[in-house]
Amino acid sequence: MARDQKKAEQEERTIVWIDQTGLYLLPFVVHTYAPKGKTPILRAPLSKDHLSVISAITPAGRVLLHTQERAYRSPDIVRFLKHLLHHIPGKLLVIWDGSPIHRGEPVKQFLANGGAERIHLEPLPAYAPDLNPDEGVWNYLKRVELRNLCCANLPALRRAFWLAVARLRRRPHIVQACIKQVGLDV
Repeated sequence: MARDQKKAEQEERTIVWIDQTGLYLLPFVVHTYAPKGKTPILRAPLSKDHLSVISAITPAGRVLLHTQERAYRSPDIVRFLKHLLHHIPGKLLVIWDGSPIHRGEPVKQFLANGGAERIHLEPLPAYAPDLNPDEGVWNYLKRVELRNLCCANLPALRRAFWLAVARLRRRPHIVQACIKQVGLDV
């Protein structure tokens, strides 16, 4: 990781960490203030409906996201990479996990058709979530901003999620703390 950071500085690239997650209607239950022995009951619809979310974070504490109501596929990843190119100037060093959707043919085509001029992709070692600071951002959103949240439907979940993201964007130091947590300089 430190090698990638030095290379990015030499090539004047913005480092971007990317990760995906899913948000479900069932609450992410954390500590409550209910009296001991009086477990609170959270009522939520039993459903497999979910939001798939992909995010990118930068050392400056920026957070860029996209949501959809189905799992991500390689064409969706290309669309997100284009979104990054639109919102972040200059060259990018994208660091992400080794998911098959990141290695799909649409991603290869995107790079071959000019995407590689501004984007360099670097995979993390096999299953190393502790090396991706974006995992810390997801942990913060789920365990702090969205804790114990019960939503009746996906529009309510989407609204609550975007409000949580708006709060996070006003606190770039939290994103930077997630980057420092994995041992990187900001």
